[in-house]
Amino acid sequence: MKKVLFTGILLCSSIFLSSQNITTKELDEIKASLNRDASTKAVQNVLTSNANITANALNRELQGKIDHYFKYRVKVSGITDQKSSGRCWMFTSLNVLRPSIMERYNVAEFDFSHNYLYFWDIFEKANLFLENVIATGKEAFGDRTVDYIFKSPVGDGGVWNLYYNLGEKYGAVPKSVMPETAHSNNTRQMVGLVNEKLRLGGYQLRGLIATNKKIEEIRAEKVSILKDVYRILTLCLGEPPAEFTWRYKDKSGNVQELKNYTPQQFYKEITPADYSPQNYIMIMNDPTREYYKVYEIDNYRNSIEGINWVYLNLPNDDIKKAALASIKNNEAMYASCDVGKQMNSAEGISDPSMYDYESLLGVNLTMDKKARILTRQSGSSHAMLLIGCDTDENDEPVKWEFENSWGSASGNRGYLTFTDKWFDEYMFRLVIHKKYLDGKAINSLNEKPIMLPMWDYMN
Repeated sequence: MKKVLFTGILLCSSIFLSSQNITTKELDEIKASLNRDASTKAVQNVLTSNANITANALNRELQGKIDHYFKYRVKVSGITDQKSSGRCWMFTSLNVLRPSIMERYNVAEFDFSHNYLYFWDIFEKANLFLENVIATGKEAFGDRTVDYIFKSPVGDGGVWNLYYNLGEKYGAVPKSVMPETAHSNNTRQMVGLVNEKLRLGGYQLRGLIATNKKIEEIRAEKVSILKDVYRILTLCLGEPPAEFTWRYKDKSGNVQELKNYTPQQFYKEITPADYSPQNYIMIMNDPTREYYKVYEIDNYRNSIEGINWVYLNLPNDDIKKAALASIKNNEAMYASCDVGKQMNSAEGISDPSMYDYESLLGVNLTMDKKARILTRQSGSSHAMLLIGCDTDENDEPVKWEFENSWGSASGNRGYLTFTDKWFDEYMFRLVIHKKYLDGKAINSLNEKPIMLPMWDYMN
């Protein structure tokens, strides 16, 4: 044991000793590498006068060559707006259902109460955090799991499985039943205060555990903390209804009414009978891991009894074939991507060559998707509805379309067009009915998921 420890110390020492500051010779070489020609001076003049590097890197050769027309497009209607919140996963999950609801009730427009589900999402995440604190109460601060749990007790972010967990337990309601508030539209301050309360509560729970209090006393304190969380949420968001009456006007001008409905009843009425993780599969393109394998991220859920984030890893070609088949059948899909990369937000168009930073700066920035993921240069940052695909004469995809949740003033009237090459580089996952997957992919679903830690880089 001592020999192993001594060897480890020597190894660390050798790494430290091998580190070296920048020498005078190296600095002279670095300085000499700068070509101070007229072109360099011109670029320097531009960039020192204009802080917007992206605008100066816009690839003019690409402008006007990508349109917003699609051969295949799911029938959708209306753009939603998540405002200053991270609820894209919730908006996208609900937007999948909106067209069928509008048809069912014969209405020209419809939206859900995202505020209703958001209330229960934060509340359930608070309980999950406190249960995680109890489960790790004997571990010291500095333990990776403990530190990760306390880093961000609750937050707006999530993926599709979180919506499924909420819908199955709490149901859903129309927007008019529990409208948005200032704090559902701009969540930062409220979430910050909830996290402050939870960190305090978690610290107190660890104190009870350290003094060997009975589990009944520990859980009683947990409930007391949740009472405070419920109070904060109610004051900022309003209190969720246990039942509701929804009055609406149909396309014929007739006033209709759903009376004494529970959110759970409404959810069951508007949700397809086969809507479950057994039929709707999250598929991912993650080139850092083996394809045709199922992965599960530990503890990535929003309720104790809910399902974790589980995905089937597939090559992009397989994902595209399935996605195109779904679009042709008028079925939109929950999808997520690294939205900010190479996006011309003014035009609502994304392409890997939209911005030519290399030509502007004269440096090489080329990385493949695997390298970008492993170095944290790229990762899924936003969820949207995948609704359209344009194909060439061989019916091969050329470009795709998202329905976004940033309001109708964003992008192309609320929609975003992205090329097939951008799909390869920056698309990550979508949720699709398994009937669109091929036999090899479906067979892979029978394997036991490979468990990934809660701090996995895909999180």
